[in-house]
This record gives sequence, C-alpha cells and structure tokens, in this order.
Amino acid sequence: MAGEEVVLLDFWSSSYAMRVKVALAEKGVEYVCQPQNLVNKSSLLLEMNPVHKKIPVLIHNGKPICESLVILEYIDKAWPELCPLLPKDPYQRSQARFWADFIDKKIYDGAKVLWKAKGEEQEKIKKEYIENLKILEGVLKNEKFFGGDTFGYIDVAFIPITSWFYTLETFGNFSIEANCPKIVAWAKRCKERHSVSNSLPDSDEVYNFALDIKKALGL
Repeated sequence: MAGEEVVLLDFWSSSYAMRVKVALAEKGVEYVCQPQNLVNKSSLLLEMNPVHKKIPVLIHNGKPICESLVILEYIDKAWPELCPLLPKDPYQRSQARFWADFIDKKIYDGAKVLWKAKGEEQEKIKKEYIENLKILEGVLKNEKFFGGDTFGYIDVAFIPITSWFYTLETFGNFSIEANCPKIVAWAKRCKERHSVSNSLPDSDEVYNFALDIKKALGL
C-alpha cells in the first residue's frame, strides 16, 4: 500500500460515506478525507462523479469509484489481504449482494422519507420500515453478525444507518428496540469495533442536523 493515494469525498452525516469509512478502517487503509459542500459542489466532485454528482467518491491513485456498494466491492478487491468483506462462496456472495441491495432500497430509502413525513403518511412508512427491519432480523437469526461470527459486507452496508435511528424514532414517535431488539443488539455489537465506532457520528449530532433541515424546509 506504500505510495498509494486514497482520497474520500464525503459528508459527515452521509450513511453512504460512512460505509466506505468502515470498510477502509476494516482493511487498515490510510486515506485522506475531503468533506464536500453538497449545495455548492466542488469542481473536484463534479469532475470525479459527473453522472450523479454525489458523494461518496473514492479516488484511488487518481481514479474515481462511485456509489457506496460499488466502492465496498472495489475496496474488497483492491486490498484483499485483510478482513475480506464478501464471502468466497458464489452463492453466499450473491446473497450478501441481494441483502445489501434490500438495505439500500428499503432501509436507507425508507429512512429518507420517514423522518420528513407527517400524519397518516408517516404511520404507513413507519409500519413498512419496521416490517423491513423484521425481515432483516430473520436474516440475522441468532448470529453475532450477518456473516455469522464474521463481520462482513452486509454489516458494513447496514450499520451506518443506525446512526440515524434516534432521529427516526424521535420524529416518528416509535421505538426500534421495542419492535426489533435483535437489530439493536446487533448494532451494539458492531459499534464495539473501532472501525465502526470511529466512523459513525454521534446520534445527537445527526438529530440536530436533521432538525435544522426540517426547520429550513418548513416541515
């Protein structure tokens, strides 16, 4: 890894960027973090991700890799020596990709609308969100991590959004732990890892950030 240049374009509250930070920490890869202004986007961000113009972007020796799940797979391939994220078995690998996609579409996308919603709309979204978390509890079963005893791809894909759980619960007036205790217990185990605890922001900071956005949007 000597002589390599690794740069991450990120924003502190982005769960997608947190994924990349956790993966790099698991691999022991040193990198430079360049926080981005998501309103007035930098020329570097627009150059490195001209299609979506979003973070995170991982720049490895001048070459950009975009989209967080794609970046996770890239990291796993680029630095295969330590802590493999994806399983070697083709079937298990396909399942890890499937559930990471489920997490993106149901848990991350659901969170985006849940904390901004109101009234009946919020109740509907909240019910669906809990149901999807329960599906993931069924996948986790009674294992330590989604990969059994091994912290891996699904865990890395999922754990960052838990930094938003307090915000979701507060704005949605519900308890994730009361409905999905296995998910909360799993999250606590994940946060015992330095790669996770050092990569995720404080839940109160996330809540205050979300509160400011709601005020700015008049919600």
